[in-house]
Amino acid sequence: MTSISPTTLKKKAIVLLSGGLDSTTCLAIARAEHFECHALSFAYGQRHDVELRAAAAVAKALGATQHRTVHIDLRSFGGSALTDDVSVPKSRSTDEMSGEIPITYVPARNTIFLSFALAWAEVLGAGDLFIGVNALDYSGYPDCRPEFIRAFENMANLATKAGVTGASSFHIHAPLMQMTKAQIIQRGIELGVDYSLTHSCYDPSGDGTPCGECDSCLLRLKGFAEAGARDPLHYRSAAATQQP
Repeated sequence: MTSISPTTLKKKAIVLLSGGLDSTTCLAIARAEHFECHALSFAYGQRHDVELRAAAAVAKALGATQHRTVHIDLRSFGGSALTDDVSVPKSRSTDEMSGEIPITYVPARNTIFLSFALAWAEVLGAGDLFIGVNALDYSGYPDCRPEFIRAFENMANLATKAGVTGASSFHIHAPLMQMTKAQIIQRGIELGVDYSLTHSCYDPSGDGTPCGECDSCLLRLKGFAEAGARDPLHYRSAAATQQP
């Protein structure tokens, strides 16, 4: 991966890091823009908690200044296939994925995550927060839209001591917002991202092998195909394994 000298780093930034393809690329972009990156992950009771191992590997490989994992249990509320005893949808078409908000949506997840990131940013004196949300090749989540990012940024500057006293002005960066999955992958490759370290699957096997059939796997595979690249991960589904 691209090496950046610590002496060239400028402002501090909090980067939300799930360990997935998008958040990994987002971290790489923040580093390329010379931010001192403080990566933040969450153990929230997700069924695919193997992503936390990926996040740790990615944070180390991309030279995050520090990486913290916050433990919160969203299983207390459930309401999602990722935090409740609900089946993860499989083998859906792109039209089916975009037809309605899917059961893999975790209620208010990005609002919760950004709130924690905002608290840490205020403590560190960081005015910049990065999140890898996307409004094009995504699964229809309402908290991945530009309107949400703008609203949260406005709230951040109204609801914090740093914001109201003028000590800091908060800016939410969503550099992937208007990029297709293929464009995200191409940008990551340009930045030297090792996508073999990442994990995207919602329903992996016990050893962490991705299924190749859930929405997240299918969108990832579609992105690699359109980018003219091969996904370095090995999948449980034979069809996904036989990539071009």
